[in-house]
Amino acid sequence: MKEKKQYVCPVELAGSLDNRARRWMQNPSKILTPYINPGMTVLDVGCGPGFFTLEMARLVGPEGKVVAADLQQGMLEKIRQKITGTTLNELITLHKCKEDEIGLSASFDLILAFYMVHEVPDQKRFLEEVYSLLKPGGNLLIIEPRFHVSGRAFEKTTEILSHCGFMITSQKSFMINREVVAIRTNLS
Repeated sequence: MKEKKQYVCPVELAGSLDNRARRWMQNPSKILTPYINPGMTVLDVGCGPGFFTLEMARLVGPEGKVVAADLQQGMLEKIRQKITGTTLNELITLHKCKEDEIGLSASFDLILAFYMVHEVPDQKRFLEEVYSLLKPGGNLLIIEPRFHVSGRAFEKTTEILSHCGFMITSQKSFMINREVVAIRTNLS
């Protein structure tokens, strides 16, 4: 039996991921401000065209660092076009993920996984890697779309988080999103 290929939003639809209507419904500043402080090192995994990446850079400020990671070079090029010639260019590092891993060795204070965990074929492996990338006490913020991810599927993701060593600190369900914040608890 052939394994089903996971859907990844193609570069051709990048415009639908970064527009005024979405900014009104999913305001990056409002979503990220509670979790990001100046000077932090943060990762936007599955960053797409950088809808959250640029706001992350503004929030970490000149002493911070943002890594924007995506499977598709075309999405990273969209971000490069936005930041070239700006002060954000110095704060944002673009990273192309491998097919089955993020492939970074840095440590992060916060990792954002927005509308992408449901696209990952092996969530357990992915979340174990995310755990290894977080600093002790670092936060993982997962936000998934209700229109793609059922309550049961989201519950399964939170169960995997617990098995990977995360402690869930909050869980919310909004009109269009399901959100979980988890902390890396292993202090060793």
